[in-house]
Amino acid sequence: MKKKEFEDILNKLAQQLTYEAQKNVFSSSKVFENRVRDILKTLITDSKVEIDYNPHPYAFPDIAVGEYGIEVKFTEKDNWRSVANSVFETFRNKEVVFIYVVFGKMGGLPEVKWQSYQECVIHVRTSHVPRFELEIDAKSSLFEQMKISYDDFSVLPIEKKMRYIREYAKARLKEGERLWWIEEKPEQEHTLPIQVRLYTELSQSEKRKLRAEASLLCPKIVAGSRVKNKYNDVAMYLLTYHGVLASQARDLFSAGSVAMASDSIRGGLYIHRALSDIEDEMINAAKTMEDALFVEYWKESVPPNKRIKRWLELADRNATGWKPSEVLFLNKKL
Repeated sequence: MKKKEFEDILNKLAQQLTYEAQKNVFSSSKVFENRVRDILKTLITDSKVEIDYNPHPYAFPDIAVGEYGIEVKFTEKDNWRSVANSVFETFRNKEVVFIYVVFGKMGGLPEVKWQSYQECVIHVRTSHVPRFELEIDAKSSLFEQMKISYDDFSVLPIEKKMRYIREYAKARLKEGERLWWIEEKPEQEHTLPIQVRLYTELSQSEKRKLRAEASLLCPKIVAGSRVKNKYNDVAMYLLTYHGVLASQARDLFSAGSVAMASDSIRGGLYIHRALSDIEDEMINAAKTMEDALFVEYWKESVPPNKRIKRWLELADRNATGWKPSEVLFLNKKL
């Protein structure tokens, strides 16, 4: 079957479904999807083509017709938007080459439309598994924005797909926002705890570990007291990556209990004293933390053995009235 023939079938399919929906709206997505199958059977004359009424529950697309596939979408709302499949397409039917969406809109004036999958995917929802979002008759597609065709994107390995998705998501971030996910490979999967923990309730060892990680990623903390929002990245990192809420992030570095942990004598620069106390933890964090985190927060990839040196350079740029490289990590083997 040629592509033009199949698209003619889709035209007839949408017309028939629209007629039926306007007489009596379809009651559920399952009823609608099976009706799509019923009508397809009458429109396809090739006896070799069989319509499967019991596909795998996660099969993509929903209906396979030889090298053509139909992803069925249904809504009771009066719009043409819907969440679609995972960007990973784990259960993609390998025999399907051309994918179309048949969308049943039951809200407002019921209508059914179809469109090629590539043209109607408009966005990626970054839930725990990034999923496409589609819209019929959208002005531009996601793949146009990412400057890659769907056909090329769909055959990429997962880590390369995620690079495209990350760049797309990062371009949409507002000032002060961060991506909560950074992984590019399945084996790097990071699970955020469902229950948010309070920083004040953590053990001392975990507090020190998290404070060291946050200090390393966020050299802006050494800036002067008049610099606004210098602790925002610290709070965002702890919450989005560890599920830990630090309601007063500045207290992680400026509170007397932190700055004087190893020396009870008051005075001096508290941020300097707080960082001196966790130098060993920061060195360990530099050796073990994922490179993607440094790309996210520093905007560059840095080898583990050079991260402390690079942190000192970044800290020196941010500090006023003192120079971190002259007082920190002086007696440490980096």
